[in-house]
Amino acid sequence: MQTADIHYKLLRLLEANPGLSQREAARALGISLGKVNYCLRALIERGWIKATNFTNSQNKAAYMYLLTPRGVEQKAQLAVRFLKLKLREYELLRAEIRLMQREAKALDVALTRAKHTVDELRDET
Repeated sequence: MQTADIHYKLLRLLEANPGLSQREAARALGISLGKVNYCLRALIERGWIKATNFTNSQNKAAYMYLLTPRGVEQKAQLAVRFLKLKLREYELLRAEIRLMQREAKALDVALTRAKHTVDELRDET
């Protein structure tokens, strides 16, 4: 997964769940805890996220990650890029599927002809 993709998905995740722990974010995104920490630091450094301390239910210090106005703007821009990329991938995949379907149909026709030829040769003997 590209860093820009992770940033977008992390921004989206934290916007919906600002009290999410880094471990929970890592689990939700399917990436390592270290990668989440690295990306969060980058997002904070860019001013896209603000981390504030709060006490969670287990009385441990935790962070709440809030998107800044700049972060909301950047998330929107990343969303547009992400959508364009996914649409391109979708179109390429559709074209590949159509090609594979044509190849499979051609192979099926060739196999059917070969079976008929074998049957005809058997009948002649």
